[in-house]
Amino acid sequence: MKALLFTREYPPYVYGGAGVHVEYLAAELAKLMHVEVRCFGDQDSANDGVRVKGFPFVKGTFSHVDKKLAGALDTFETNLLTLSEPVDADLVHVHTWYAHLSGILAKTLYDIPLVHTVHSLEPLRPWKREQLGCGYDMSSWIEKTSLHMADAVVAVSEGTKTDILAHFDLDPAKVSVIYNGINVDQYSPTSETRALEKYGVNPNVPYVLFVGRITRQKGIVHLVNAIKYINPDVQVVLCAGAPDTKEVLAEMEEAVDNIRYAGFNNVVWIQAMVTKKEAIQLYSHATVFCCPSIYEPFGIINLEAMACRTAVVASAVGGIKEVVVDGVTGYLVPLEQHQVAPFEPVDPDRFARDLAAAINKILDDPRLAESMAAAGQQRARDIFSWSSIAQQTRALYLSLRK
Repeated sequence: MKALLFTREYPPYVYGGAGVHVEYLAAELAKLMHVEVRCFGDQDSANDGVRVKGFPFVKGTFSHVDKKLAGALDTFETNLLTLSEPVDADLVHVHTWYAHLSGILAKTLYDIPLVHTVHSLEPLRPWKREQLGCGYDMSSWIEKTSLHMADAVVAVSEGTKTDILAHFDLDPAKVSVIYNGINVDQYSPTSETRALEKYGVNPNVPYVLFVGRITRQKGIVHLVNAIKYINPDVQVVLCAGAPDTKEVLAEMEEAVDNIRYAGFNNVVWIQAMVTKKEAIQLYSHATVFCCPSIYEPFGIINLEAMACRTAVVASAVGGIKEVVVDGVTGYLVPLEQHQVAPFEPVDPDRFARDLAAAINKILDDPRLAESMAAAGQQRARDIFSWSSIAQQTRALYLSLRK
């Protein structure tokens, strides 16, 4: 059997959880079958059984079109390029809307099954309109089309499956839940501190850590607003880059400036997407990892922190509730959200206070912090191994063979 995976992200060009997912899934699947990956970029390799071919993200054809619309149109043009080489796979597997058109066309042109993994849903990310304009309607349309054409749909959590069935008219039997995973041999505690020294983090002072993109989905501004309620003797390290838009970056800058102006000088803002090795060091030495997302189908960053033996405080939304065990591996913070876009907290200050209260419980009790860290690391090892996830994925593939 041969599987062809279509994705925008693949190393070395990974900026989100979907890219991490495809990287590790492809590596594990390659131990069980032939695997080809077609992605956006200049990759061209064949290592450990995975054939990877990158296609340059096309820009320029739509240069006279509104910039927001051009981004969506450029994406579709790049999808066409990914089909400039023949397809000899038994099935095609797509990841994120950026690659859905490739999968739809491959299914149609080569008469092979289409598998669609849902890493997030466009109806639940209305803030993307700020980035794409009416291109958001285009991404929503292609996602809906791919879901309905797919022979099998993979949800990365039970919560995601519930969301899929609530927003799309699909046969529930077509939707399977297969979690994201973690490479616990790679994501494990390290004593190395060079990354901390590089970015100005004092390894001798406890710190709260955030790792992720600057996007409304990740809720980072809510953590910044919580800083004034967090124990002032600790550092808050914001490892946050790759803003969705200039506007959301400006909001982040204003929030950080306001906190610093108020006298909270314990904030370290790393405005970059750090390397995997650096992230592991930052996870390993944090006392608490905080994930204040307002929408999260799975939340692989929480799993990364847990694998590195760090307690987690996260908003109780989506798939996070299936990763973090409240009171055992960390704390889940309830989030009362508006029922219409953009699903922000009804009372942002209360949410900030609740985040801080949970964080302070762990900061103020070293024994609790250690027990939660140990429990989180064990949970990551026991439940979320990529080898198990690859076996489940292979079984799904086999069920689709014609």
